Amino acid sequence: MGLFDRISRVVKANMNDLVSKAEDPEKILEQSIMDMGEDLVQLRQAVARAIATQKRTQQQYNQAQTEANNWQQRAQLALQKGDENLAREALVRKKSHADTAATLKTSLDGQTGQVDTLKRNLIALESKISEAKTKKDMLKARVQAAKAQEQLQNTIGSLNTNSAMGAFERMEEKVLMMEARSQAAQEIAGSSLEEQFLALEGGSDVDDELAAMKAQMLPGTSQPTQALPAASPTSSNKPNSAVDAELEELRNKLNQ
Repeated sequence: MGLFDRISRVVKANMNDLVSKAEDPEKILEQSIMDMGEDLVQLRQAVARAIATQKRTQQQYNQAQTEANNWQQRAQLALQKGDENLAREALVRKKSHADTAATLKTSLDGQTGQVDTLKRNLIALESKISEAKTKKDMLKARVQAAKAQEQLQNTIGSLNTNSAMGAFERMEEKVLMMEARSQAAQEIAGSSLEEQFLALEGGSDVDDELAAMKAQMLPGTSQPTQALPAASPTSSNKPNSAVDAELEELRNKLNQ
């Protein structure tokens, strides 16, 4: 492959890419309808010209056929009058017009077929244009829906890296942390309160026992207190005789 061929292919590829990117579906649809409308106008003009030509040929054919019939009648009249030369001349004229009529008839048949074909093409093109207009509206609606969907997807995609969205996520995380700390504080407070109540419940038994002991120690209670045993004098207690005397006095008071 030559260098110029490669350059030509690269240029064509780039041009096609630029054209493809520049194409707007809505504008292309509108332009296509306009182009088909122009084709319809040209086809209508062609049909009109063909019909006009057909009518002109039909008139010429009718005129030639009429002239041929007239010269046929004149030839018969001349022959009836006994003028064979005049009759022969009339037949020559009749043949000329008959040949012209035959030629025109051939052209007329061809033009009639052409007009019929053009009329069918015209009807088909009108039907296609009507269908294309309906499809154009549907396609434009689909294009607009696709553009809206694409814009929505782009917007959603941009939210993932948007600073505002990042700030929102940070605030959400902060709220979750605050809720977690609040729950932890409630659990700690609840645990401390339970411990206090347990201490109170446990302390009531001690208080009851302490009250019972006090009742036993106070004079005049219903339950007599047991006398403390007297200390036997030993040689080791002599230095503490004052203490022993005081202790004995306390025993006596308790035993009263």
